[in-house]
Amino acid sequence: MRKPLLLAFALFATVIVFGQNDKLYKHTGEKLDVKITKVGEFTISFTYPNEQAEQTIAKYAVAKIEYLSGRKEDITEKIVINDKDDWEKVIILEDVAATVGLKRQGEIRGKTSGMLSYRTAGNADRKSLERLKKEAAELGAPFILLTSEKDSRWTTQSIKKGFAYSYN
Repeated sequence: MRKPLLLAFALFATVIVFGQNDKLYKHTGEKLDVKITKVGEFTISFTYPNEQAEQTIAKYAVAKIEYLSGRKEDITEKIVINDKDDWEKVIILEDVAATVGLKRQGEIRGKTSGMLSYRTAGNADRKSLERLKKEAAELGAPFILLTSEKDSRWTTQSIKKGFAYSYN
């Protein structure tokens, strides 16, 4: 009689311990039971149950958080890129921390022509950025981390390089 009662108590205690976590929902569909320690400008810091090591994930990888208190917080909306025509939805990231938890798809490049052109320097810059976003959209990547920008002082050429990132 004593053993079944002890077993029932142990199971109940386990459910209580594991039920005392926040829930982090990623855009990939994955749900993590964690303890949220900090929500920053670009990242969310958390720990796994029974661990001390702090983990970090970019806000762009997270859909929402359900806190232990019952409060729910929407973090970011998922950006869906179907083809090259969705290039305007692509977001330029300027901080490498904003890519934590996203998957790198490859290096991309946007370039405008050089010497003889009817473009102004500003227009060339916008055109190279558009080409960069279109290349990312072709990969199905809603994010670009810029790694280099080069504008010529003597021509209307603009070159931008970066890495394309997606949710999975």
